[in-house]
Amino acid sequence: MIYSFKNKAPKISDKAFIAKSSDIIGDVTLEGDSSVWFGAVLRADENSITIKRGTNIQDNCTVHSSMKHATYIGEYSNIGHNTVIHACKIGNHTLIGMECTVLDGAEVGDYTIVGAGSLIPGGKKIPSGVLCLGSPAKVVRELTKEEIEGIKENAQHYIEFSKEYMKGQDK
Repeated sequence: MIYSFKNKAPKISDKAFIAKSSDIIGDVTLEGDSSVWFGAVLRADENSITIKRGTNIQDNCTVHSSMKHATYIGEYSNIGHNTVIHACKIGNHTLIGMECTVLDGAEVGDYTIVGAGSLIPGGKKIPSGVLCLGSPAKVVRELTKEEIEGIKENAQHYIEFSKEYMKGQDK
C-alpha cells in the first residue's frame, strides 16, 4: 500500500517496482529501476527517505527515518532480506547483508559490504571499499575487484528481475 502522511505523498518513478505486499509511507522518493520487495516497509513519517536509482530493498526490510536524521540509500545498492535501515546514510554500490541493522546517524561508504547479521551502531562511519562484519561491525579488509563486481551484478540482477515482476503484476 502507498500512503500519504501529513500531506507528504511518496514520489515513485514509474520505472520502480513495488510489491503489492509492501508499504510506502510519507516523504519517500523511489528513483527509476529501484525495487521494494514483498513485505518491506518504508516509513517516512518523521523525516525523508530517498532510494536512488537501481537500488533494491529486499523482502521484509524496514526502512525508517527519525526526527533528527533522514534516510538516504545511494545508487545500485542491495539491502538484504529482513534488514533494518534506520535514519542513516548508505552509499552507492553497497551490499547490506541479510538481517543487518544500521542505526541512526550511521554512514556506510560506497562499494562496501556489510556482512549478514551485522549491527552498525548509531553514529558509526564505515569507509568505502571495505568488508565489515559483526555486532558491532568492524572493518575486516578491503574488498576485492571481484566482490565489487559482484555488488554491481547483484543490483543489475534485481533490476532485471523487477522488470519481469512488473510485467506480471496486476495494476
